[in-house]
Amino acid sequence: MISKEELMNIQVLHQQGYSQRAIAKQLGISRNTVKKYLTSNPEEPKYSNRPKTDSKLDTYKPFLHSRIAQASPIHLSGVVLFREIKEQGYSGSLSLLRQYLYDYRGKPEVQPVIRFETPAGKQMQVDWGQMRGGKKPIHAFVAVLGFSRALFVVMTDNMRYETLEQCHRQAFDYFQGIPQQIWYDNMKTVVIERDAYGEGQHKLHQSFYQFSKTMGFIPKLCKPYRPQTKGKVERMVRYVRDNFYRPLATQLSAADLDVDVEIINIACQQWLDTVANQRVHDTTREKPADKLIQERPYLQNLPPKLLPALPQIAVSDSPVSEVTFEEIPLHHELNIYEQLLEVR
Repeated sequence: MISKEELMNIQVLHQQGYSQRAIAKQLGISRNTVKKYLTSNPEEPKYSNRPKTDSKLDTYKPFLHSRIAQASPIHLSGVVLFREIKEQGYSGSLSLLRQYLYDYRGKPEVQPVIRFETPAGKQMQVDWGQMRGGKKPIHAFVAVLGFSRALFVVMTDNMRYETLEQCHRQAFDYFQGIPQQIWYDNMKTVVIERDAYGEGQHKLHQSFYQFSKTMGFIPKLCKPYRPQTKGKVERMVRYVRDNFYRPLATQLSAADLDVDVEIINIACQQWLDTVANQRVHDTTREKPADKLIQERPYLQNLPPKLLPALPQIAVSDSPVSEVTFEEIPLHHELNIYEQLLEVR
């Protein structure tokens, strides 16, 4: 029985044009399983509420940790440790111990990071960055396309699920397409439990599961303690904070203007179009805006109704200076927006 997430991945990869053989190879399952879930339309798997049972190793883990630390750098074999805990009353198997030792200490040594380029349309990375804390926080939703390095940012006052989904929709609209995969860390609005069904098989937030399935992208989770997995977007969070938010916040304060989400998003869209996506990227040596033009044909098409009918600031390829204030729902006096553009 496969999980709901695996079924979603099968269906999404099929929608993206992968063959049954390619889907089976990519997901590490049999071709017959792929065929079964594509042709027979079985009932969607249900999450199991079966409680987790304690491991027979739990009692002996402190001893194992102590012995491994004492012996370092000498490597104690699983057979030796098995004999020692068996003398203390361990009734489990050697294979259970070996699997635990592999998870605890048996990871390969960290290898130098080899940079590789992501194919066009393949990947987007997403992260939240806190720009301001306190009672009136400002969070930045940051999305970066792996191939073009095109950047999208929108500021919010919360990180609830509904906000996360809306930010995705705005990012897709800005990029004018949807990538095949999107990478995340441990956002609770994305993943409920890592490795719930086995290594790499995660239990997703139910609403996010349905959203990703509808939009046709596969969510990917970064490995813990491997920041380079999602390095592109993490660098961009710092870039947004240091090169956009902090300079603008100090300018607004000097002009006696309040720093709120609405007013800062107007400046943010202008900054994306005229600065962030127009700079020459250190790695690609090209402007993200130019690379985005190359990447767009490889992105998946937008659904007919991508954005809900909610009032929001327009996101387009045109600079903000070409958007009239009559097109934007105003919550401040008009002269404040005029001052904001003068500050920029």
